[in-house]
Amino acid sequence: MTKQAKENKFSYLAAIKQLLDPLYTRLEKIDGKIRGQDVKTALRYYRNEDLKKIFGLSNNTIIKYRQTGILPYTKLGDIYLYEATKIEKILNENGQ
Repeated sequence: MTKQAKENKFSYLAAIKQLLDPLYTRLEKIDGKIRGQDVKTALRYYRNEDLKKIFGLSNNTIIKYRQTGILPYTKLGDIYLYEATKIEKILNENGQ
């Protein structure tokens, strides 16, 4: 490789580095925010299938609990989501 080719390659790599450095900085900030987030404060949701597998509930029981207000939910399109912290709270209240 000639001296000119090496210099061109170096300038090309320097230009790419100059473009990527701000991206790396932003990604590090985002990563820090994600890692700094307390796992307990992150919202977790169960779906109908999860309630069936984990708690042994039937479809009819889940529907009945939703309709009577026992089971708080959020509907996203055709999908029912149940916030894990609310389910855990219900279980703790009824278990004591």
